[in-house]
Amino acid sequence: MKKLLLLLLLSIFVNPLWAQKKLIQKLLSNEKDTTRKASFMPIPVLGYAQETGFEFGLGALYSFYMDRNDTTNRSSNFSGMASYSTQKTYNFSIKGDAWTPGNTYHFISEIRFKKMPFNFYGLGNNTAQADEDRLVQQQIKLQLDAEKTFAKNTYTGVSVGFENYDFTDKILGGIYSSSPSLFDRAGGSVMYFGVSQSYDTRNSNNYPTKGFFGRVSYQFAPNIFGGNNFTGSQIRVNVRNFWSLAPKVVIGVQGLYYTVQGKQTPFYLLPQLGNDEVMRGYYTGRYRDENLMAAQAEIRYRFMNRFGVVAFAGGGKVFANGNLTLTDLKPNYGLGGRYFFDTAKGLSVRLDYGIGEKRPNEKRQSGMYISLAEAF
Repeated sequence: MKKLLLLLLLSIFVNPLWAQKKLIQKLLSNEKDTTRKASFMPIPVLGYAQETGFEFGLGALYSFYMDRNDTTNRSSNFSGMASYSTQKTYNFSIKGDAWTPGNTYHFISEIRFKKMPFNFYGLGNNTAQADEDRLVQQQIKLQLDAEKTFAKNTYTGVSVGFENYDFTDKILGGIYSSSPSLFDRAGGSVMYFGVSQSYDTRNSNNYPTKGFFGRVSYQFAPNIFGGNNFTGSQIRVNVRNFWSLAPKVVIGVQGLYYTVQGKQTPFYLLPQLGNDEVMRGYYTGRYRDENLMAAQAEIRYRFMNRFGVVAFAGGGKVFANGNLTLTDLKPNYGLGGRYFFDTAKGLSVRLDYGIGEKRPNEKRQSGMYISLAEAF
């Protein structure tokens, strides 16, 4: 009886330890999985800010191949995030990037429901920290892009989207309520229809080591909702190129141009400088205007299958129509680390620290980012 009890106790304690050891070995293994099986990576969301209180939730990325037998089939990736805070704010989003067998069709989708505070600084490329005004934004966003290949590496597509915004000003008398150049302060709705054209020779859609990607999209928002709701168009240009400098070293460059055109464009539809993918180091929305242009370069050193480091630098600005100059470009630079949870697909968890400009009488702008997949 004592022997049976001892064996039972040993199994209770040893089995979990053995399972944990196997899991750790798998997560740190330098071997490349060639089975092309699906992968799943969860990331906890934890944080604290004065305006939100304690925020907690979960983010995750699920990746798979629609045709595991076709080695040219690109991986389909779905990411999601759900968080809630003690101040009753929430953020829920799902993004999809799917490739059918033979890469014949490509689908891009996004669903977002959000109620979160953010800081508003006004419009333009030279807003001041002293004008910080705190708002609460409620957002609904639905978007679907569908592309089909009609020639090698070429994709032609259509898109449809809907967005709804509602804003509450938490600091009365600030720049948000006093600025005469803001349109549709309370929020509104917009629905748009568009077309796109892409050319893609990258050897991977997750971690390319060579190849070119270029995409131009045009979207038009007709007068569906009436009133002060936006009617106009937007154009987005996104180009990237990658070179392999050595077996473990890759350099990538990206250029972007966004523009929104219409009469009395609402401030919430204007392009915004800075996020976890472009112009890292700048608070999203600190600078916004009718046009945005940015460029960045990133050198990636994947010293092990599981781990890598990056260094990046770039520049960009926002500007009003007819006010394009290159004299006041904003710089950014930084470093990052990568953990590849799916070594075959090149999917990673990344930690980046970006640094931006230092304006007179302000602290230097900077930001830390934890994200899934590469910035571009």
